[in-house]
Amino acid sequence: MGRVKERYENSVCYPSKADVFRAFELTQLRDIRVVILGQDPYHGAGQANGLAFSVHAGQKAPPSLRNILKEVWDDAGGMPWVDLTRWAEQGVFLLNAVLTVEEKKPGSHSNFGWEAFTDEVIRTISQQQPHVVFMLWGNYAQKKTTLIDSTKHLVLQAPHPSPLSAYQGFFGCKHFSQANAFLEGRGLNAVKW
Repeated sequence: MGRVKERYENSVCYPSKADVFRAFELTQLRDIRVVILGQDPYHGAGQANGLAFSVHAGQKAPPSLRNILKEVWDDAGGMPWVDLTRWAEQGVFLLNAVLTVEEKKPGSHSNFGWEAFTDEVIRTISQQQPHVVFMLWGNYAQKKTTLIDSTKHLVLQAPHPSPLSAYQGFFGCKHFSQANAFLEGRGLNAVKW
């Protein structure tokens, strides 16, 4: 991870160093009920907060998050909070496959070693947790299905929530109500989206 350290010392990177592992701090392995997988953090100032698709309270929702919140509202009556910390505190693990990024350079920290780390995280969740819902949106996330035991977990797939693909099946996918039905069917608490 030397390249990540070097970039933080010589460039503007997100999230802040203190928030790089925030998803892991807020959602312990034993508490994970849902995994939502993103690609890498938002690359605009003040947005990335260490949780996939989430931004700091008071920030304007980026387009993908806006579409996620619209689907949550339509599907499960969830509230339009841009900071998804309250989901994380309920066992929703908001994991980006790459945990850091340079300002205004999406994908800039790909192939720095993050993918090997987060693939192992997904594999560990699949192996050690009994009933988890994995929400895989878009081709990038869906490639991770090989890491998940679909005989004991619910794997939900849809197009990415970006404006380019949201109308091709993300809207109306009903992943949030499906997740709660799966959890409740196994005696687990539903998520308050």
